[in-house]
Amino acid sequence: MRKNTYLFVALLSAGLVACNNEPSFKVEGTVAGAADKMLYLEHTSLEGIVALDSVKLNDGGSFHFSEARPDAPDFYRLRLDNQVINFVVDSTETVKVNADANGFATAYQVEGSENNQKIKELVLLQADLQDKVNKLGRSGLPAGIAQDSLISLVNTYKNNVKRNYIFVAPNKAYAYFALFQELNGYMIFDPLTNKEDVKCFAAVATSLNNMYPHADRSRNLYNMVIKGMKNTRTPQVQNVTIPADKIKETSIIDIELKDVDGKVHHLTDLKGKVVLVDFTAYASAVSGARNLALRDLYDKYASQGLEIYQISLDADEHFWKTSADNLPWICVRDPQGTYSNYVSLYGVTQLPTAFLINRNNELTLRIDEKTNMEEAIKKLL
Repeated sequence: MRKNTYLFVALLSAGLVACNNEPSFKVEGTVAGAADKMLYLEHTSLEGIVALDSVKLNDGGSFHFSEARPDAPDFYRLRLDNQVINFVVDSTETVKVNADANGFATAYQVEGSENNQKIKELVLLQADLQDKVNKLGRSGLPAGIAQDSLISLVNTYKNNVKRNYIFVAPNKAYAYFALFQELNGYMIFDPLTNKEDVKCFAAVATSLNNMYPHADRSRNLYNMVIKGMKNTRTPQVQNVTIPADKIKETSIIDIELKDVDGKVHHLTDLKGKVVLVDFTAYASAVSGARNLALRDLYDKYASQGLEIYQISLDADEHFWKTSADNLPWICVRDPQGTYSNYVSLYGVTQLPTAFLINRNNELTLRIDEKTNMEEAIKKLL
């Protein structure tokens, strides 16, 4: 009996050793000035943020977390209050992070892999862009000039990130991280309606599929690229015939689309108002700031007869409904997206594109980067 007991204990111990040998990663370091605060380790999964572990920091601020290592590179974050430090776990066994409670999200030091050094660089670049955009929003510049400046800032940022972080090493985890950075809550790189941005996603997706063909992130990114390529492929050239009922008794082409509640809105029904017709995609990085500029114009001139008829070409209907829900003007969506017949009829070649219609239902102006939008609206009012 005693012999069998020894055998059972030996087998149990062997099993425990086997469990303890499961591949794991460690995150450790210090957070200065954070005594008695809670530090959280979280997984940035495809489904959202998942809490993994937490620790109450002591006077020294030291911490140590250990979790099962993922089969493919995956993303995690440390959170202190509402500040986060993003990092990736790849082949590295230990990630060391030293930070201060003041400036936790940007003024930290990370050791363990090139990927995490590059992710920090990207975080700092994005923070700088966000700061510039915030200053632009407070500048008091006319809406048209502010929008042009915003587009220039975003394009400069994207060109830098494409050249130095995505195309230079699409097989790296930091290239994947770069694709999903946000500005004002919107993705900077558009995987669904911007042809050049889709190329960035395709480069990273190809590398990930070669290295980790069975990883969830690889499959998800591949599916995004396929959808983006379908949305942005060049349609066959064809003559567009304008239906007679759309130009009868008016000099504009009527647009007939539904809002978030399913109500149909005819552009021609707005005769008697000055109408800003805005073709846009809420998923674009410039959309948030642009709508803030339009909100300023709408608040100033709606009582004088200004109306905005905004046409979304977003592929994601739910995202459009969420984004448009609180906007005060007419928000409709064309489910055909970039293949919308109205895009062809109005000659829209890029987003956003806007037009002004006078009170007689006459198309008077196509707004471009040189247009002072506010002055143009005031002239028609």
